[in-house]
Formats: sequence, structure tokens, C-alpha cells
Amino acid sequence: MDSPTQASEDSGQQEPATKRRRTGGRSARVRAQVLESVGTLLLEAGYDGLTVDAVAERAGVHRTTVYRRWRDVGSLLADVLDAASDDTWSPPDAGSLEDDLTALNQEVYEALAGGGPNLTTALIAAGFRSAEAATALSRFWEDRYARCAVVVTRAADRGELPGPADSRALLVAATAPLYHELLLLRAVPDPALPRRAAAAATAAARAGAFAAPR
Repeated sequence: MDSPTQASEDSGQQEPATKRRRTGGRSARVRAQVLESVGTLLLEAGYDGLTVDAVAERAGVHRTTVYRRWRDVGSLLADVLDAASDDTWSPPDAGSLEDDLTALNQEVYEALAGGGPNLTTALIAAGFRSAEAATALSRFWEDRYARCAVVVTRAADRGELPGPADSRALLVAATAPLYHELLLLRAVPDPALPRRAAAAATAAARAGAFAAPR
């Protein structure tokens, strides 16, 4: 399951799906410059150092342009996260539930376990400081879990599950160990973690632990 950082990089200069204004040319270039600057400054200065004026200066655009379109830091962060949802990402089909979950976990692992400053964790942390960013972050994860539901559907079609399963519960169980270990505990990254967490969730699913509510 790709992170907000990865998805934003893949989304190019398109408008977010929920707010698309069908603009292009200079407007799209300005937006791309501004959103890139938001990420850069968030890493360099943290949430407290992220201001509209600083973003405008880093992006090389007039401050009134930024204020007119985004108003404040919360709107800037929300647009970074909304832009991350405007892509064509879909979960890979690796042939089995365990392999599919491992592939999703590998994307999470790569986003969280990299050395140095991490924009993914910075955006997640910003959600605790800005209500607008928190709402946008929830929209991002809702979108990703909806796209990943096909992983559970495929597993059911292959006969890997004893019956209809709650896709959200299964996906959360598969990915949660990575966020807990790497984000909360800040444990030493373990390359075996994506597979181990996927295998545990798969075993539970096959035992009926995530049966869909009747």
C-alpha cells in the first residue's frame, strides 16, 4: 500500500480527484512547485517552520498567489495529501493472499524504514497539528483501503478464505505491525517484517478471523 509520499510523487501535476478544476499550463506548474515546496519545508523546518510566506518564497511565486489559492498551512498540507490520491495506483496481483499482502507491506516498509528525514512520517505527524490535514489524511487512507479491497476479493475467488471476509479488518491487521514497529516503537528495520506480518494475517484470515459481519 503506497504512502502519501509515494502517491504524491506519482500523481504529477494533476488536480486531486475530489477537487479537480481542469486547469493546466501555468496553474498546474505553480501548484506543482508549491506542493513540492511544502514537502521540502516540512522536512527541513518541521510543522512549526512551515508558513505560507516560506512556501511562496521556496516555490518562487508571489505570496498573494499562495494565499489566494490555499489560504493557510492546513490547506497546503491538505492539498499535498489530496494530490496523492489522484493517481492510478492499484495493489499488485502476486498470485496469493500472502504474496499480495507482502507486496503491500513492502511498500509501507520502504516508505517508513528509509534512512534520514521521512516525508511520510512528517505528513502523518502534521495530521496531529492540523485538523484540515488530518481530514485529508483520512481521505487518503480511505481511498487506499478501498482500492486494496480487491486483494481480499481475489483471495476469496481463489478459494483461500472460508467465506466472505471483512477486507478492511484484514488489511489493517496485515499492515498494522509495520506502523507499530517502525512508526511508534521506532524499531530497527527488519526486512523480514513485511512477509512475517502478511503471513500472520493470512493465517488468521484462513481460520475465519475476519469473517464479514452477517
